[in-house]
Amino acid sequence: MSDQKAETPAVEADAFGLDAVREVVRLIGQTDITEILIERGDNKLHVKRGSMITAAQPITVAPMMQTPMAPAPLPSAQMQPMFAPAPAAASEQPPAEVPAGHTITAPMVGTFYAAPSPKDAPFVQEGDEVKPGDSIGIIEAMKMMNEIECDIAGRVVRILIKNGQPVEYGQPLMVIEPA
Repeated sequence: MSDQKAETPAVEADAFGLDAVREVVRLIGQTDITEILIERGDNKLHVKRGSMITAAQPITVAPMMQTPMAPAPLPSAQMQPMFAPAPAAASEQPPAEVPAGHTITAPMVGTFYAAPSPKDAPFVQEGDEVKPGDSIGIIEAMKMMNEIECDIAGRVVRILIKNGQPVEYGQPLMVIEPA
């Protein structure tokens, strides 16, 4: 009896009661509930079920023998591409008929900008005279602004891309008629 008197104050101090906690844990184990939060006054009981790996449960991995496999035969029917090219992308490509002259190509992949800022005028427009070293645009690559310079003297015949358009390495940017 002395043991019961010693445990009684501890159980009474527990707002939930040890038996109630055991019952909640047993019920969670029998259902698909993974988490429960019970509040009584200032006391909270938060029970969360998860898979824990303990040291008592060592994990062993069986070695697997790797056997060489023959490559699977390719289907005789033509495979369809996973993603079809967008029809709008075809209209963004440079026109099939590029005027004669010196073509300036993109030296890197990025986004072409015709002006130093949206408020400023473009570096060059069709019909402008250019000389070697003149800036003709900017390509932004990885948040770095790279000025593109003209490499010959002449007149800008045609600008082949639009402001803000993504460009690929080697893509024609504009055509210069040598002076």
